[in-house]
Amino acid sequence: MSLYEDIVSGKEKVSLVGLGYVGMPIAVAFARKIKVVGFDLNEKKIELYQNGIDPTNEVGNDVIKNTTVEFTADPSKLKEAKFHIVAVPTPVNDDHTPDLSPVEGASRILGQNLTKGSIVVFESTVYPGVTEDICVPILEKESGLKCGVDFKIGYSPERINPGDKVHRLETITKIVSGMDEETLDIVAKVYELVVEAGVYRAESIKVAEAAKVIENSQRDINIAFMNELSIIFNKMGIDTQAVLKAAGTKWNFLKFFPGLVGGHCIGVDPYYLTYKAEQLGYHSQIILAGRRINDDMGKYVAESMVKNLIKANIPVKGAKVAILGFTFKENCPDTRNTKVIDIYKELGEYGITPMVVDPAADADEAKRLYGIEFESMDAVKDMDAVIMAVAHTQFLDIDKEKVSSFFNPAHEKKVFMDIKGLFDRNDYLTEDYIYWRL
Repeated sequence: MSLYEDIVSGKEKVSLVGLGYVGMPIAVAFARKIKVVGFDLNEKKIELYQNGIDPTNEVGNDVIKNTTVEFTADPSKLKEAKFHIVAVPTPVNDDHTPDLSPVEGASRILGQNLTKGSIVVFESTVYPGVTEDICVPILEKESGLKCGVDFKIGYSPERINPGDKVHRLETITKIVSGMDEETLDIVAKVYELVVEAGVYRAESIKVAEAAKVIENSQRDINIAFMNELSIIFNKMGIDTQAVLKAAGTKWNFLKFFPGLVGGHCIGVDPYYLTYKAEQLGYHSQIILAGRRINDDMGKYVAESMVKNLIKANIPVKGAKVAILGFTFKENCPDTRNTKVIDIYKELGEYGITPMVVDPAADADEAKRLYGIEFESMDAVKDMDAVIMAVAHTQFLDIDKEKVSSFFNPAHEKKVFMDIKGLFDRNDYLTEDYIYWRL
């Protein structure tokens, strides 16, 4: 029997190494069909899962309570599986160079518990070559086994979009690759158990790695173009959203929008590609230019708010400002790599300490990472300015009357910064408002 048949029959298990926003939904999906071991070093997170709590909000508490995934922080449990999926983060350092320590650490732990006949599939976003040139030697060293003889490897880039309830693991075509045809066939068949949209068999591991890293680089560049247009049109006194709406009537116009680009993918992956390019002697121009624009948008928003306070004759230093939304994207509790923090810090340079409200965010995480304690919506009153930073569904029901109640009634002008263009601009083109959006 092949490994695939052993997995389907229940003779062998699949393991997930890394149970965050990506790994946990994969583990849960597979557990509906086969036996799954879910491993993560974070004992607190494992305890939450074991108690039926989903801290990511990706699948919900009910699903976690009823899943058959064997959640564990014990690495020796990995020996019970023969098919391993590694889904750990791949962040960047402060100097924007790749931080491969999570994937290297996962490879070490997995290597120490690897058994003969196993297949290891990496899902972490990396530059081409990491799987074969960095991860394989670690697996071999720690296990004492030989890749290609005692175990095989593959790569299948994650495409899960945190917070997205439409584009899920099951509904997105899955790129798969393997070190040889036999491995590729097994990897493809295993993923086909859960991916209803089907799989695409890439011709090599490096091709699959490259495909993933350019997906987010492409989005990053297009959003950077929109952000640059927003800066230009703002100087011209033209509403960017109105321009994009008009241009979008052409069939081949790409519908991207300006905004803050944070998170663990779009704001990070391009640096992996440009890092590898630099090693090969090529200095990226377009990709890094896009990164610079997007990385500066928090500063731009803060500066624009200060200018609008001055227009409203409101003293800048010590101004009462509320930021609504702090996560890196809407409807997701994750505050890591949020670009809203750039707005917060830049306002601090002007003597402003904003209050932050985010009913969807992980408050403990925000306190630990940034030292920020969230306020409730009820605390948003007598403000000099309000920044709507993230388009959470909890904010969609806010009407103009509610918005007006946020401000100090003594002010002639209410400075309202609607970064995502969440509200109808025409409602705020009144004498008592200074409305601004990207």
